[in-house]
Amino acid sequence: LLLYLLALSNSLELQKLKTRVVKKNVNPEWNETLTLSVSDPALPVKIEVFDRDMFRDDRMGDAELDIGPFVEAVRMNLQGVSSGTMISKMQPSRKNCLSEESSVAWVNDEVVQHIFLRLRNVECGEIELELRWIHVPGARGLWL
Repeated sequence: LLLYLLALSNSLELQKLKTRVVKKNVNPEWNETLTLSVSDPALPVKIEVFDRDMFRDDRMGDAELDIGPFVEAVRMNLQGVSSGTMISKMQPSRKNCLSEESSVAWVNDEVVQHIFLRLRNVECGEIELELRWIHVPGARGLWL
């Protein structure tokens, strides 16, 4: 299986990141770090899962991730806040792909969000992600 992260920038340019292929596994673990530049946090990040085949990759489901609450926490001045402090919480609903409650927290001087997303357009499936903020000095936009 193969995981894609897709994000549109303000200029509607598509950023496409993909993981390595995990072969012969119905519960793949990628344990990879993918870095995505975020220029418009109002636009969702799209995640797609594919079954890699010789002739054509079969779509196994997709999900969208609203990173707005995460970016709001990043923009706060959290220096001096105790590690483990919860900044905000998101509940699963019909309007998002969350399969369980997700919270944004300040952990070891980083903004972190642990997320379980329910895949759409497939019988069943979930993706577990962890977002961490990466500050890139001198860079334009936001890096996730």
